[in-house]
Amino acid sequence: MIKIKRAYEKPSKNDGYRILVDRLWPRGVTKNKARIDLWLKEISPSNELRKWFSHDLEKWNEFKKRYHMELKNEKELLQKIKEIEKENRIITLVYAAKDDKHNNAVFLLEELKK
Repeated sequence: MIKIKRAYEKPSKNDGYRILVDRLWPRGVTKNKARIDLWLKEISPSNELRKWFSHDLEKWNEFKKRYHMELKNEKELLQKIKEIEKENRIITLVYAAKDDKHNNAVFLLEELKK
């Protein structure tokens, strides 16, 4: 089972293995408080795509297309996440964005379910 959770929410036992899927560490969150098991920066959108999107909802559909193209080059990392899920049964993709419906973790979860 793969879930997503905002980095600013309190970690819980139900989160299982926690993977930070953002390129930048969440502002104001200590490593101890975040309880991240793996920081997988490489699976996050490129700096160029992240800056272009800038959480502009009008760009969401185009962001998904572009991020999908980037993820095509990261098949090994996608497979790594799936292997971690098999080993741990529950993993949580952790992200920092304020919008809980339009962010890279939401789309990454969709891609992993395919």
